[in-house]
Amino acid sequence: MSVPISLLKKGRKVQQVLEGAREIFLRDGFEGASVDDIAKAANVSKATLYSYFSDKRQLFAEVVTTECDRMSSNIVAQLDDSLPIRDRLLLAAKGAALLLLSDFSQRMFRICLAERDRFPELCEAYYKCGPLNGHHQITLQFQKAVEAGELKIDDMETAAWQFAELCKARVFVLANFGVQTEFSDAEIDTIATAAVDTFLARYGA
Repeated sequence: MSVPISLLKKGRKVQQVLEGAREIFLRDGFEGASVDDIAKAANVSKATLYSYFSDKRQLFAEVVTTECDRMSSNIVAQLDDSLPIRDRLLLAAKGAALLLLSDFSQRMFRICLAERDRFPELCEAYYKCGPLNGHHQITLQFQKAVEAGELKIDDMETAAWQFAELCKARVFVLANFGVQTEFSDAEIDTIATAAVDTFLARYGA
């Protein structure tokens, strides 16, 4: 059974629980995180925690959803339609690379893969609010660019996935295997520029 992607719950106590859970999940992983430790980090009782979240899986899904929504919203907010298409794509590419390489994203990605067989719903939650949500966001941007005559795209779905893959070329693999954990602004700029130039060579109007 799938974990709900968004609980749409608000309030100070809920935020305390989410912040505490975020801290413990990043520190101990999913299996190693205890509800007792989460409640302690959040400075709430276990009864209060369970009044908002039925189990640890639901809490994990909400932590991931909340953080992914925040990061993707920050990227979208930078995309000014008045900018030339290349500038908008560069902002999107840099934002995507930084998001994928962030400590939160890297740790959650590894947690989900580690628990994939036992708790596939965790991977589903991360996929929907992370990669799939990013795919929907960039597709909307591409649609507007096509309507404005800035891009020529016949298969929007494929183009959006291709752009996402270009934005993480080389660095994502290095980060996943722990070969390199920090990347300079120059490295991110190089990856983003190459991604955009390659994409425009194929889909530029």
